[in-house]
Amino acid sequence: MARAGRQQTEELTPRSARAESVREIAARQAGERGPLLEILHAVQAAHGYVADEDVAEIADVLNLSVAEVHGTVSFYHDFRRTPPPEHTVQVCRAEACQAVGAADLYTAAQERFAGRDDVEVREVFCFGNCALGPSASVDGRLRGRVTADDLAAAESGWSP
Repeated sequence: MARAGRQQTEELTPRSARAESVREIAARQAGERGPLLEILHAVQAAHGYVADEDVAEIADVLNLSVAEVHGTVSFYHDFRRTPPPEHTVQVCRAEACQAVGAADLYTAAQERFAGRDDVEVREVFCFGNCALGPSASVDGRLRGRVTADDLAAAESGWSP
């Protein structure tokens, strides 16, 4: 017997282009062993984040509950649930960087970009750049021996 609710809705309502894309990504890896994390990473790479509608599509393709997929997305901090901001500043908070001023750098970054919707400041725990701490990544570019002035210089290169 067919699942009445979702199947009838699918027949009446066409999927969005995003939903079709997510289903294609999920279908490509559905046969692999334990594909959920890889699918979530691929969806985020393709679309910038994992939306609520993506969770339902992935669950359907993998024959999992929405709760199972949602639980995985919400458990791992690497998965975004909302569109990413234009700029991301990540400051290493691991021990080696902490020993050379990462706590102050993180505070300075939070204060500098407070209230800006286009900038996200995140803490990470090790870039593997320990000899050059404190380390930070600005828009995906790793930097060593970072100071608050370095963050200001990086910001000056952003378009208004």
